[in-house]
Amino acid sequence: MTEATNASPADRLRTALRTPDGSERVRSAMAAGTYPRREYVPVLVEQCAHEPDFTVRETLTWALTRQDRDTTLALVLPELRSTTPQARRQALHTLSKLGDPRAWPEITSALIHDADPEVAKTAWRAAAGLAPDEAKPALAGELARHFGDEADDVRQSLSRAFVALGPAGQAVVDDAAASPDWDVRVHALATDHLIAHPEDDFEAAVAVARRAAARRDAAGWGDPLQT
Repeated sequence: MTEATNASPADRLRTALRTPDGSERVRSAMAAGTYPRREYVPVLVEQCAHEPDFTVRETLTWALTRQDRDTTLALVLPELRSTTPQARRQALHTLSKLGDPRAWPEITSALIHDADPEVAKTAWRAAAGLAPDEAKPALAGELARHFGDEADDVRQSLSRAFVALGPAGQAVVDDAAASPDWDVRVHALATDHLIAHPEDDFEAAVAVARRAAARRDAAGWGDPLQT
């Protein structure tokens, strides 16, 4: 028998995911999700940590959602403590897709305030989706620390997390909308607009927020939503 014939299904998947052809890696991940096996889970998780191609990573996550849930959680959760940012980010993304409430306690403050902005953004989305109702106000308080962060994509991600939180985050959005810091104020007002109009895009919400903040300044901190 050849070495390939003797290889286990997991070893064959690992070999297939090492090919330099991204399309082949997508097909291999698709096959792993279509015909799930418990032994595929560690291979898929391992590949998530270093896979360079976005489309392949998305397919790996999809494949993990098709595997045995307990096995997947057991192997994905430790990745949240990895020293590799991509491993943390992809684990958070996978957990957000799984939607299993058992993952919520593992979405720590350290992840929400991760030094890597891509990890932090993914943590916000995962946390907003997984938090039980009683934890949402405290989560909103944690997220509010990032109002006014510099990068537009970071601001947009934070606003969308507040949209997902819904009424539980409204109080901290209102507090931030009263901030003397222009960037914080505009970001919070844009978030408030998106909560009320989630179909709008972020750029439109920021434009509305800038006008509201300017009216507030002109009125000496009056109601920014008065016309």
